[in-house]
Amino acid sequence: MSSHPNTTTSNCDNNDIEAEIADLERRLAEAKAKLSSSSKPLPTLPNKTPTSQATHFLLLLSDSALPLGSFAFSSGLESYLAHHKANLHPSSSRPSLSSFLPLSVSSYASTTLPFVLAAHRDPSTSSLAYLDDTLDASIICTVGRRASVAQGRALLSIWERSFSASLGSTGGLGLGEYSALLKRGDGKVSAHLAPLFGAVGRLVGLSLEQTAYVFMLGHVKALVSAAVRAGVLGPYQAQKVLAGREVRELIGEVVEREWETEVERAGQNVPVMDLWFGRHEVLYSRIFNS
Repeated sequence: MSSHPNTTTSNCDNNDIEAEIADLERRLAEAKAKLSSSSKPLPTLPNKTPTSQATHFLLLLSDSALPLGSFAFSSGLESYLAHHKANLHPSSSRPSLSSFLPLSVSSYASTTLPFVLAAHRDPSTSSLAYLDDTLDASIICTVGRRASVAQGRALLSIWERSFSASLGSTGGLGLGEYSALLKRGDGKVSAHLAPLFGAVGRLVGLSLEQTAYVFMLGHVKALVSAAVRAGVLGPYQAQKVLAGREVRELIGEVVEREWETEVERAGQNVPVMDLWFGRHEVLYSRIFNS
């Protein structure tokens, strides 16, 4: 019959297709086997504890974006540069941050760091009020006092509006009562930065050494930032200064020096610093508040 050849041809085509499918399936299985043998297992996240509260707040307090208002102050740098430029002799070296930074760090530590340490050790309302009053009496320069109070009140506002809510009701009683004293406006407290920084460091879980180091590092960062805006050095040079061993050692030395200094013995160890602060307001032109 004439239909037999067509039937035979159709069967052959089907067999060829089935054989091709079987070959493809075999090759696919071999490829999958090679892939599974050569691929490495995906890494898994290690089991670890969450970042501690102290570490989290340490990063916040050391952040340059913390709105303390230090951006508006040069810590005497602008006055130092202006007065040295006006009195340079041909043989004199150009005033620079490298010559001013050690003096500024030493001065700032001797006048304020004992109050930071004391407030961290005892952040009660009565202690903060005493430390604030003692520091207020020991600051001779009006410009320096104004800067300290402005930044201290900014830190207190940060605590009330931001930090305390995330910490709940587990701490901050001393700062709450202190804030109430300040809001009365009877002049019993001024809200200087140093005691408040020590208290905040204690309440967020920072150790005494961490609090002292972050406090001094914040001063250095503000000073270097002012130097960049004053045209003393560029942004990359600024980061080089901050990352340098000299800054780390300098901060470590002053923290160790003031570790056991009583607040009654705190005071200015670079007297000319008060002159640079005080004469800032008589400059013909200036870009900073102090």
